[in-house]
Amino acid sequence: MEVKEKIGFKTEWRIDRFKDPNDIIAEALSKGISLEEATAMAGENYFGSEAFEGNVGLNEGLQKLIELICGISTPTKWDNANARLGVGNGTAAADPTQTGLQGATKTFKAMDSGYPQRSAQTAEWRATYGSAEGNHAWEEFTVVNAADDTGENLNRKVESKGTKASGETWTLSLKITFS
Repeated sequence: MEVKEKIGFKTEWRIDRFKDPNDIIAEALSKGISLEEATAMAGENYFGSEAFEGNVGLNEGLQKLIELICGISTPTKWDNANARLGVGNGTAAADPTQTGLQGATKTFKAMDSGYPQRSAQTAEWRATYGSAEGNHAWEEFTVVNAADDTGENLNRKVESKGTKASGETWTLSLKITFS
């Protein structure tokens, strides 16, 4: 039997949308309540969720990931203190040599309380964009280990997901399963 060596990762992104002009749901999500609790709290003000897969691993992030695994230098982690999920309006095709979001308009949000999380080989990051945040076209997505994309971006996904408007709360989740 031939053994094939391969490490890969599968990504799943998810956006949950709420009508939330007073940021009540946004505040609760930021404090770490579950999406199930938030949808029950929102009732008819929950617009639904959309899951989508795939992305391109960016060289800058993958190199830092190797440094973390090997204990080389002291790279910044994608942890609760440092990680941000970013959304932007760039539509350029994703390429491993890119160093972040490509659009002119970008919004980065810190992790909700309790994130990132790990279950078996899956890591999950989650951030909530309240009524006044991220109100632009959501065309590209990343997780970065800094307040903006000047840090190391682990990945980039390009896919049109609509335009977030004032008065809405959108929660973005990223799950990466390593295998």
